[in-house]
Amino acid sequence: MKYETFEPHPDLDAIVKCHWILEVPYDMEAPKQRVIADGCIEMCFILGDDVRRFTSETDYIIQPRAMVLGQITKPCYVQPTGYVNTFAVRFYPYGFANFITRPIRELADKETPLTSLFEEHSVRALEQKIIEAPSTRSRIELVENFLLGKLKDQSIIENIVKSTIDALSQTKGSMSINSVLKDDLSKRRNLERKFSKQVGISPKQLGKIIRLQAALKLILNNKGEKLTQIAYESEYYDQAHFIKDFKEFTGTNPKEYLSDDQMILSSLIYSKD
Repeated sequence: MKYETFEPHPDLDAIVKCHWILEVPYDMEAPKQRVIADGCIEMCFILGDDVRRFTSETDYIIQPRAMVLGQITKPCYVQPTGYVNTFAVRFYPYGFANFITRPIRELADKETPLTSLFEEHSVRALEQKIIEAPSTRSRIELVENFLLGKLKDQSIIENIVKSTIDALSQTKGSMSINSVLKDDLSKRRNLERKFSKQVGISPKQLGKIIRLQAALKLILNNKGEKLTQIAYESEYYDQAHFIKDFKEFTGTNPKEYLSDDQMILSSLIYSKD
């Protein structure tokens, strides 16, 4: 299994977190993999075999081969049908809204074909070029040229949204929204509205996701550490609060996380991100 990230072009680094690739050899017995929230939106190109996304325990759809994965607010399950080869762009929470006029909240918890968001001819041309590109670096150049050509005025990134996300990130999601707003509660409704437009989820939801991600990294990098200590370091009220949030976003509890074969892919990505 190969997972690797790459820094974006300087003209995009305010809104693109990274580019990434994932390659996994074909395994007929490959289990479903649980995908959990990280607060980001992804533009993905499936270059290998098809990937299923389950809509119930047994029913599934085949994911589009060029798509955007919106904000995730609940765990979902995917399963490769063969060889995995994916190239993707990971946007900061407020990043992808700069490229489309459609409300970003409509993309949550699903995959949206790129042809539904951009002019079909340009998407088909980009997809074909990415398939034929000889290297990851070539693919990065292609997708960055596409994004730079579509980019609207970067001033659309509302200061109140960016400053809130920065504060949540710096405190690993533990700072309350009231503290971010310095107790000026009149700004809260405005912030909620702008988050809905720019990010697609509420500031409270994003804070919970960022804090969970910080806890996941502690679990993955300190596998012998007690859960009570991880809950304390992640600034949860108590262990029960930690377990409740953990299960909400992952569908499992912290004790079972490391031994769950459906979390192999997530563990690889979140340990390196």
